[in-house]
Amino acid sequence: MEPYESKVTIKSWAEEDRPREKLLSKGRRALTDAELIAVLICSGNRQETAVELSKRILLSLGNDLDLLGKLSVNELRRFKGIGEAKAIAIIAALELGRRRKDTDTKEILKVSGSKDIFNLLDRHFADLNHEEFWIILLNRANKVISTELISKGGQAGTVADPKIIFQIALEHHAASIILAHNHPSGNLKPSQADIRLTQKLISAGSMLDVGVLDHVIFAGAHYFSFADEGMM
Repeated sequence: MEPYESKVTIKSWAEEDRPREKLLSKGRRALTDAELIAVLICSGNRQETAVELSKRILLSLGNDLDLLGKLSVNELRRFKGIGEAKAIAIIAALELGRRRKDTDTKEILKVSGSKDIFNLLDRHFADLNHEEFWIILLNRANKVISTELISKGGQAGTVADPKIIFQIALEHHAASIILAHNHPSGNLKPSQADIRLTQKLISAGSMLDVGVLDHVIFAGAHYFSFADEGMM
């Protein structure tokens, strides 16, 4: 961005257009995403106001707040005008929003389809840059006994040990389980390794009388269900 011929600061704006004043007079919902970020970072740089800097950050991410939530402190600091303190403020605010979503999510007592699985586990996979493998333990009425983290990996994959999975299932006297993991790349298509693992776990579960009802792959706001696709 080329330097401005004359520096324009937020203080020179009409009072009703300043983010903080706008929030006070019109309420938080009246602010754009960029204005909310501007409130967090307070100031911009020599060429941009806080709002203009915030707009530039969002524009570089396609105005996707989910992508913003995945940035690290060092990645945010690459934007001119964002130092460590501002980067931490942005990350902390987005994490609070994620935790509020956790609190607001009503506990799902019974799983009747893939959407219930997504609603139950989405908060665990949100904003992850690495793969995780989870299972949901169910009783004979398909009511949730618990959700368990099995493993964490890198961006390309994670190891799900069948022995650990069924040990946990048997310890909790689960009648059936649901498998779930995420693809940080955003690719919904199951890999051949995903398909082989699912088939292996179905076979092992059959021997132990523990049904494997579904395997759901999470990719951002979307998901892929093996059961929905007739692959179970």
